[in-house]
Amino acid sequence: MRKIRTGDEIIVIAGKDKDKLGKVVRVVKNDRIVVENINLVKRHTRPNPMQNIAGGIIDKEMPIHISNVALVNPTTNKADRVGFKYLEDGTKVRYFKSTDEVITE
Repeated sequence: MRKIRTGDEIIVIAGKDKDKLGKVVRVVKNDRIVVENINLVKRHTRPNPMQNIAGGIIDKEMPIHISNVALVNPTTNKADRVGFKYLEDGTKVRYFKSTDEVITE
């Protein structure tokens, strides 16, 4: 079970995009994530008529290290740490450490 998953609302806490909010698009390997409209780079692409690709300069989202982001707590709208605990029925859930509330998927 991962602390940050696809679809989570995060805030960047370090790097060139510090203090920006975004949603996790996908998890790359174990320590990197792709966030929408975060860590954009310019990609020069060559036109390819066989694959219907127009050439030019496009913006592309690159992976960012998981240590540079934090989950956003919706009650406080601030970055928060995540922990794991087991409920009474034995299911393992993520929770916010500051407010001790369970993260809903």
